[in-house]
Amino acid sequence: MPRSLMLVVLVAALAVVFGGCATALTPLLVALDHQTDDRAPADAATVATDIVTANDTAPPVLVAANYKLDATDEASSPAALLLAQTGTQEGSTPSAAPGDPMEEEYDPWESFNEPMFEFNRRLDRYILKPAATAYNTVIPDRVQVMISNGFDNIQFVPRLMNSLFQGKFDGAMREFGRFLFNSTIGIGGLFDVAKMEGIEKSREDFGQTLGFYGVGAGPYLILPFLEPLTVRDGIGKAVDGALDPLSYFVPFFWTRFVMKVEETVNDRSLNLELFQGFEESVIDMYSAVRHGYLKRREKMIKE
Repeated sequence: MPRSLMLVVLVAALAVVFGGCATALTPLLVALDHQTDDRAPADAATVATDIVTANDTAPPVLVAANYKLDATDEASSPAALLLAQTGTQEGSTPSAAPGDPMEEEYDPWESFNEPMFEFNRRLDRYILKPAATAYNTVIPDRVQVMISNGFDNIQFVPRLMNSLFQGKFDGAMREFGRFLFNSTIGIGGLFDVAKMEGIEKSREDFGQTLGFYGVGAGPYLILPFLEPLTVRDGIGKAVDGALDPLSYFVPFFWTRFVMKVEETVNDRSLNLELFQGFEESVIDMYSAVRHGYLKRREKMIKE
């Protein structure tokens, strides 16, 4: 069956099953792109130091702009991809040579995106970061990692389903195996036992599924309270929200809202040291984050 026809059938099936749920379930707060697995914040800080001194990764990727450098996957992080592509030095602005991919980034809504980007940065600086700092003084690091693992475990369904949608059956089996291991031996997912056994996450989402079937990324987009997106990834995020089992087992808006706040503050707390000083290390933060995001998404779709 041609890929285009498969895509039509897939989207039609999802529309029938989930109806209008996707719009209502769009995340309300900052959604962090990666999950920290089983490493404590101290490890992340070490990674951040290595990143800057080695000059082979991108300068700043702030949670305000909604990136999270995964300390277990440095090479594929938005930060690593940015400098790998541009050769940017600390304290400088990425520059594009003639024909460089940076010149081809599709951002027709830049006049809207830049103020929204600055709004999200200020939200992080004046609200999220202080809250995470206070949270970090009360909650031990290991407990924060356990909380992050727990949230990640219950959100396995979108990763499993998107692996199936893309015909990546090994990824789907890994996700199912991880859920079984972590939900039982890992005490409800608080411990990532599956990772200790070498069973890694598939990291698939519906934005990648659309890209897999040839749907273009569309314009780059920044919205308040959300991470950078493209139109394709925004649609994908809505569908992934409909696939999230919490939407059905925790149907009450305020309960889900409180859980999302807890997840967001916990994840920001885990990365306090990682992002310290990154904001001052680049002049054009907006362009740097845009380039890092688009390159990372491109790489993920090709994998």
